[in-house]
Amino acid sequence: MAVKKVFVCQSCGLEAPKWKGKCDGCQQWNTFMAEAVQAPQYEKDHAHLPVESLKGGDTESFFSRISTGFSEIDRVCGGGLVAGSVTLVAGDPGIGKSTLLLQLACKLSKTIPVLYVSGEESAGQIRLRAKRLGLQDAEVHLISTNQLDGVFSVLPSLFVPSSNSFRGFMIVDSIQTMMLKEMGTTSGTLGQIRECMHHLITLAKSTGLAIMVVGHITKEGTIAGPKLLEHMVDTVLYFEGDSNRPHRVLRTIKNRFGATHEVGVFDMTEQGLKEVGNPSAFFLSHRHHGLAGSCIFPAIEGSRPLLVEFQALVAPSFLASPRRSVVGSDYNRLSMILAILEARCAIPFSKKDVFLTVLGGLKIVEPAADLCVALALVSCMRKQAIPRGAIAFGEMGLTGEMYASSHSEHRLREAALLGFEQAFFPGIQGSIPFLHTLNHCPMNHVKDLMTWFRSPSIPPSS
Repeated sequence: MAVKKVFVCQSCGLEAPKWKGKCDGCQQWNTFMAEAVQAPQYEKDHAHLPVESLKGGDTESFFSRISTGFSEIDRVCGGGLVAGSVTLVAGDPGIGKSTLLLQLACKLSKTIPVLYVSGEESAGQIRLRAKRLGLQDAEVHLISTNQLDGVFSVLPSLFVPSSNSFRGFMIVDSIQTMMLKEMGTTSGTLGQIRECMHHLITLAKSTGLAIMVVGHITKEGTIAGPKLLEHMVDTVLYFEGDSNRPHRVLRTIKNRFGATHEVGVFDMTEQGLKEVGNPSAFFLSHRHHGLAGSCIFPAIEGSRPLLVEFQALVAPSFLASPRRSVVGSDYNRLSMILAILEARCAIPFSKKDVFLTVLGGLKIVEPAADLCVALALVSCMRKQAIPRGAIAFGEMGLTGEMYASSHSEHRLREAALLGFEQAFFPGIQGSIPFLHTLNHCPMNHVKDLMTWFRSPSIPPSS
């Protein structure tokens, strides 16, 4: 196969026949590096290629589910890891990716062979982390190298083939540190990352070995390397969290074998990551009742309802342009809600500093949170607290009308299970299915919101 030399931008992946100082694609300077590319050679005779029927083949045995032993990981993967699949796990440095994968490897080693390949840490460092977590007795195979060719050569001795397939699990930490000798370039270049991932995917599809690969995050919050990586793999998971908070969230961005936008919640402790079985109670555990400017929103993450607290603060501003600060929500959405409340309800926010935050470090961008945000803002302005056992959800239009949100029954069921008694959401009585244990306060327009604050003692319809 012929080999040619091209120059590839390490920022955006643009190829050029010769070196350039500035990339025409991303406008970055000094990002072009020489890479060897193998030119494909096409055979004239393709009669040897197998043609299969859609009805044929045994998909159940080859692409079977592997339970990880962690219910939260099984949830985000759609019911467990799939044999023959490749999963890309990304997250900020120090968030706990290696800790999570080491715990996962030790749990799976009880049922199937597991190989942990690390290009960033030595085997001694991994053993030290395992000892700190109390996992030093797990039967996990360790390889500390960045030579992917050498890893492939030892696989037959670690995973006993059965019916032309491997029943096992392999972790690669991380893809940016791996390299193939045939490429002739250093690890971390776009060509190396692309080819290493291609070889891993070919291995997984041909043998049935489940592979999980760690990917680094750039300062912009995207996975380092070519965007093609996310299209090549079967599943993309993001491990999120605030270093100042103990909880972590594992979120599904892409999944060819299950639903997307599922979340798993973990609590970071000295003994490693612990699963959080009831995230709603976890996020509301430190809530204080009877305070103005606070409202509970039943969010939907994938198929899981999560109750989170929105808090708003409105204060007089002495600046020409009042401040608008948002943590955990959409800044543009807040600006729209403030404009609607001022235009439709004559609430003067134009001379006020407004601060909005979602407690617990979660990121909520659902339009269904509009009503909850509006209630928190008006509650702070009027210094009048929302009832203790109340939730609110509903999308707000520019005319001030409130619109029903999807998954209403799931939201209400989660609230009822946690002991909430009142719900603010749009819809006439009986038009939206809800549990009868909750009192329904219909909010079909922002003016209904102001009416309730003027007469909160009015019995809600139920």
